Amino acid sequence: MTIEISKEEQTQAIQSIKRYFREHMDEPIGNMAAGGLLGFFLEELGPLVYNKAVSDVQDRLQARITEVDIEVHEDEFQYWHKPGRQRKAK
Repeated sequence: MTIEISKEEQTQAIQSIKRYFREHMDEPIGNMAAGGLLGFFLEELGPLVYNKAVSDVQDRLQARITEVDIEVHEDEFQYWHKPGRQRKAK
């Protein structure tokens, strides 16, 4: 599965990569090089991050499913335990 981002997100990501290089590396990086690096990250590392996120969501949903019986549980045979439902004497 190819991870794709919008043009706006791509532009923001390239600007962020360029800023990172300006502030943390000895040499700046141009638009084409930053775009190439972004493409590499999306193709090479994107699936790793995506799969981890899917796994985290599955774990979270499984925990919620496990709690469903607690959240929606209703006790059985409660008719006679409600106030005003006592048997009247004859």
